[in-house]
Amino acid sequence: MEGTKTAWVAGATGLIGSLLLSELLASNCYSQVVALLRRPVGIQHPRLVEKIIDFSQLDIQALPPADDVYCAIGTTIKKAGSQSKFREVDFQYPLNLARAAKSAGAQQFLMVSSVGANVHTRNFYLRTKGELEDVLAGERFEYLHIFRPSILVGPRIERRPGERFGIVLGKMIAPLMGGSLRKYRPIAASTVARAMVRASQQDTPGLHIHEFDAICELADH
Repeated sequence: MEGTKTAWVAGATGLIGSLLLSELLASNCYSQVVALLRRPVGIQHPRLVEKIIDFSQLDIQALPPADDVYCAIGTTIKKAGSQSKFREVDFQYPLNLARAAKSAGAQQFLMVSSVGANVHTRNFYLRTKGELEDVLAGERFEYLHIFRPSILVGPRIERRPGERFGIVLGKMIAPLMGGSLRKYRPIAASTVARAMVRASQQDTPGLHIHEFDAICELADH
């Protein structure tokens, strides 16, 4: 039986986001999936609605009501060009989305963050992620799921030589990464996407932080 809920998904042109969109369209959880985009994805599906938007100033009047909102927005400092632009994309855009989601009636927000996210770290990237997590916790969604994957494995359009090296190295040493190091293991982007959809179906109110083991468990559930 097909669900009656509406999902928004942001970041649907990225690695996790594109896989997430496919998972959402393949599931029977939603009667409508709204992809919030800066450019069309070119997918034809009877339950898919594309909305071309500006994440810097979301117009809630142009968007349908939402039940669950998935956020896979993210860039790199190198691609963004500066720390300030990176912060705009990785902090302000998701926060704008979360606040628009609340206004649209969403009870559940699911977001991709990063392993090591911490508001107190000196690392700018991880501190930004940690600050966003803290602010989102204050938005008081009934269900807030934050996913903290390490290096993502999957087909990317853009070339990231440093990340490819990290994937190869990570796969080599993954068997040695036990205990507290397990959360730093490389993980398939498809696993994260599948886990996000599975998490949305759990009736467990509150804040949930998912790292490597929890993500894999959800995906396999």
